Amino acid sequence: MAANLGAWLCVLAAVAVAAVLPPAADALGMNWGTQATHPLSPRIVVQMLKDNGIKKVKLFDADQATLSALAGTDIEVMVAIPNNLLDLMNEKDNAREWVRHNISRYHFDGGVNIKYVAVGNEPFLASYNGTFDKVTFPALQNIQNALNDAGFSEIKATVPLNADVYNSPSANPVPSAGRFRTDVTQLMTQMVQFLANNSAPFTVNIYPYLSLYLSADFPVDFAFFDGLATPVVDGVNTYTNVFDANFDTLVSALAAVGHGDLPIIIGEVGWPTDGDKHANNALAKRFYDGLLPRLASNTGTPLRPAQYMEVYLFGLLDEDVKSVAPGAFERHWGVLRFDGQPKFPMDLTGKGQNTMLVPAKGVKYLPRTWCVYNPNAEDKSKLVENVNYACTFADCTALGLGSTCYGMDVNGNASYAFNMYFQVQNQKDEACDFQALAVPTQTDPSTAACNFPIQIAASSTSGGRRRTRAGPLGAAALLVLALAQLLISH
Repeated sequence: MAANLGAWLCVLAAVAVAAVLPPAADALGMNWGTQATHPLSPRIVVQMLKDNGIKKVKLFDADQATLSALAGTDIEVMVAIPNNLLDLMNEKDNAREWVRHNISRYHFDGGVNIKYVAVGNEPFLASYNGTFDKVTFPALQNIQNALNDAGFSEIKATVPLNADVYNSPSANPVPSAGRFRTDVTQLMTQMVQFLANNSAPFTVNIYPYLSLYLSADFPVDFAFFDGLATPVVDGVNTYTNVFDANFDTLVSALAAVGHGDLPIIIGEVGWPTDGDKHANNALAKRFYDGLLPRLASNTGTPLRPAQYMEVYLFGLLDEDVKSVAPGAFERHWGVLRFDGQPKFPMDLTGKGQNTMLVPAKGVKYLPRTWCVYNPNAEDKSKLVENVNYACTFADCTALGLGSTCYGMDVNGNASYAFNMYFQVQNQKDEACDFQALAVPTQTDPSTAACNFPIQIAASSTSGGRRRTRAGPLGAAALLVLALAQLLISH
């Protein structure tokens, strides 16, 4: 009888835990970025979120069209204040006006279900050299106070931070030794106290992929969740993946400033699919195949075991004008292509089913016309500068070393560059000339590995941009130029 009673108590305890832990699908959110030449219409995106059962979304601004499309859906929303507005939010009146304009007019019954305000985006990133250090915390205070004063105390202001705000000393690189970076320790201590006082979460972006990208010595398997890596032992705790180790390093850093129990949101986590040798569909699938079941089962980490974790995947869609300063992969974080089509099987429920995400519906494309290199061009002497021009105003990152389109011949590389520009320019006739070096074609030049895309039509976008500068030339375009020079020399 005692044994039976003990078994029943275990069952009841399990039921009690299950009752307080939200279902994994409810915990999973998506980052919705819009740094694209042809961003999908917000209404198409919102319908796609609903079709895939995604109930949380994190934005990088408070765009009117986006928020209007989210109205009435009950999708939980994290709106955002970009870094370039933080200084303005240091004035209390500006913070109140921002809340009035971006919260009050949307957050009501039947309106937008706003849950968080992201104050900045990774403002303490070490590479910013302190640019936003003095303006972020006052902005956070003013926004939360303005929310409270407006009767929205249930909406919490938080600051999405890069994981570089904390670390472990090189002499003892284990999670239990985690501390905030010395240059921001005092600032982080104050901010954490403020978050705790307002029952607001700490938001952090954790990227196992970047650990791999930034260090040639990083053990590849430690970036994933399939238990193939050599474990890291930290006292009584053992770590088999960098995500858990990174998360618990933050927990230790929070504990060191007196708030080891502060709620933590994973603001961004994901794996890119192009732009680097480790950025591809196969490795992205491996990553998500490990992450999603863990979230579904509320596995937690060694320092926070069996805990619900609120997570926002990064990201929903590819963005072809994101800065490539960190790397060419930056434009390929989406679990969906730029047009809302899935890249690989992905089961958001974490049950391991071999299912594809529901694609965007109602997307209209430009005609099936491509722009390719003209091998019969009489004067090839200006091929270099024309490829340069194309890759300055379009995305050529797929051509880089280790990327999906790497390894084509000169004709293929030049054709890819010309076509990307042609599509960005909505297939205008004059966008496929390049001083007689290019010609339009109705024959798809795609290869088994390299897709030459057709851009979506303006009717499916929220307003395509013209001649948007895609950013620095980068390794991909330099490769094309080298090949073009080789062609000219022969």
